[in-house]
Amino acid sequence: MDLELYCPEKVVSAKTATSKMSRGNRVFLGTGCGEPQYLIRSMIENMSLQDMIVYQMLSSTLSEYIDDESFFRRFSLKLFFISSRMRRAAFEGKIDYIPTYLSQIPKLFDSQRIGLDVALVQVSPPDQFGYCSLGVSVDITKSGMRNSTLVIAQVNTLMPRTWGDSFVHVDDINYFVLHDEPIVEAPSEKKNEEINRRIGHYISQLVEDGATLQIGFGNLPNAVLKYLGNKRDIGIHTQVITDGFLPLLKKKVINNKQKTLIPGRVVASLCMGTRELYDYVDNNPLFYFRSSEFVNDPNVIARNKNLISISSALEVDLTGQVCTDSMGYMFYSGIGDQVDFIRGSSMSEGGFSIIALPSTAQDGQISRIVSHLSEGAGVANTRGDVNFVVTEYGIAEIQGKGIYRRVMELAQVAHPRFRDKLIEKAKKHHYIFADQLPPSKEDLLFLENYKSTFEVDNGKTLSFRPLLPSDEFSSRNFFYSLQEKTIYLRYFTKITLFPHADLQKQWAAVDYKKNMSIIGLAQKSGHKEIMAIGTYAAEGEGSSRAEVAFVVREDYQNKGVASYLIKTLEEIAKENNYTGFTAIVMAENVSMKKVFKKNYPNAVIKSEMGEIHLTMDFDE
Repeated sequence: MDLELYCPEKVVSAKTATSKMSRGNRVFLGTGCGEPQYLIRSMIENMSLQDMIVYQMLSSTLSEYIDDESFFRRFSLKLFFISSRMRRAAFEGKIDYIPTYLSQIPKLFDSQRIGLDVALVQVSPPDQFGYCSLGVSVDITKSGMRNSTLVIAQVNTLMPRTWGDSFVHVDDINYFVLHDEPIVEAPSEKKNEEINRRIGHYISQLVEDGATLQIGFGNLPNAVLKYLGNKRDIGIHTQVITDGFLPLLKKKVINNKQKTLIPGRVVASLCMGTRELYDYVDNNPLFYFRSSEFVNDPNVIARNKNLISISSALEVDLTGQVCTDSMGYMFYSGIGDQVDFIRGSSMSEGGFSIIALPSTAQDGQISRIVSHLSEGAGVANTRGDVNFVVTEYGIAEIQGKGIYRRVMELAQVAHPRFRDKLIEKAKKHHYIFADQLPPSKEDLLFLENYKSTFEVDNGKTLSFRPLLPSDEFSSRNFFYSLQEKTIYLRYFTKITLFPHADLQKQWAAVDYKKNMSIIGLAQKSGHKEIMAIGTYAAEGEGSSRAEVAFVVREDYQNKGVASYLIKTLEEIAKENNYTGFTAIVMAENVSMKKVFKKNYPNAVIKSEMGEIHLTMDFDE
């Protein structure tokens, strides 16, 4: 459709269009990379416009004016999210930040709680039927237009034409300004690559094939996408699409085949990236763009099975409270899409949320895992919201756990330099036992090499990994689940109590070299339970042998679990320069004797007072 033939009276210059605006108007601006840069500058250049109120989700062009005092005398900025370009202005108190859930902003417009007079937006040229596309910025734009008396659209041939609910008819727009200019680009920042790699490694362990993902705002969530390249049949339901998605889309890792809501399509509201991304989404039916009241509605999100929300934070306290929008009293970003998706993922069948963040800030001087949120910091997510917290030091699972276990989980993934202090603070707050031992100060990334899985004879799969301080409560449950005879055969005495003081000694004694404990876990109703524990410990200073022992829950005995554990421990022991194991087994423990003889047929065996002493050499 040729606008100058269909509605010539609507096609005007930017100067004419902005002259239709009045002093005191409340103005909505299109979001982020879809904002109408030319129209915004024209509005600001119109000196007759005074006492204007501007509402926007993500700002780019306005950042050019943050040092112009005359601009702030004429325009009052009210932002729902503070972009990196507007952060300094926010710190200086030049912006009125409106904290609200992204899914709720259209309702604020529709109800006139936030009244609007003018909408400045950017669209693609109309098709033969008169429909323009909002392109890379659908989000809250339709509602902003719908609730404005005057709608002015910049028509840009460089704006991609996106599929979905992105179309507006020319009859619903008051004036058109024809002006081509490059769409705002938001390339990903490349920094902290090693930290991103480590966090991506841990997140990849939580994301299973066939999951549907939401990736939140920020460089870190976007950066970890590259570490999901070995997954299959991933679906996407998210607020914003970035360049980080492109490799997975091109490799068909993202194919949306197993999505339960709008299968086969990437569901999103925004694109923020480079021209390569914009060209990829242009007229591509793979993408289905909808407004934020749909994409971010927790009830809609929950219609996706196995929906995993991955987002970031500024700090997380030891009880699980999450701050995302402020550094103390200084507003830094916004609530955005995070709370909507965390709550939606919690309602999704098989879904859960991940908060990913580096363990430190300011070049390692400040811990982002904190004993309490900074003074003035806002709580975006409550203690009951989050499932997993991931840093470059590991995965903390906190959903459904008490404060004591949360403290241990989160201290364990804090930077080693801050772990002792966090434990001290937790004691001061009476979160944990007064005699609680802190986690190791060592960087335990190498323990990833000791993770494995084993298919048991009964068809179930056990996952094996080293014992961690946060396993204390799980190991307690494991020991109390054992039958009296099993405990007696393992410990040579009748033990009826497994108190905290004894249990923490078990993990505290593990240095993962001289001493090692490996646990076997079985999946049960969305969580994992310990089914087996195998341990070796140095016989003595300078000894080349280690004493080994096992205990396997009765329903997993005689299924190859103990043999798998002993071979796993042997490989680790070899790495640490041990040449063999020793073991003491009660004479009546027939099954354990068989395990040792099967794996070490040349073992030296001695009998002493009802006990069997074995000395076993490792094969060269």
